[in-house]
Amino acid sequence: MRALLLGLILSAASLPCLAQTVLKSEPLVLAPYEIALVQDASCPAGKVLKVTGAIRGLHRRKACVSLAAERASLAAVAP
Repeated sequence: MRALLLGLILSAASLPCLAQTVLKSEPLVLAPYEIALVQDASCPAGKVLKVTGAIRGLHRRKACVSLAAERASLAAVAP
């Protein structure tokens, strides 16, 4: 019974860590290799703009990705 209760508590605490907010506009400041998901009109319906920060002097990487696929890949990486 304790193991079940402990498992429920740990899973409830770890689920908010997997969530990533979809922003309305691209952030001005983005740390190198940090990822931001942006709801943008340049991407087709059902997709969001994935913006990856870059080191000084390089351009940010931008790509339209499926939101479901992106959340699945984030869940696979999380401990």
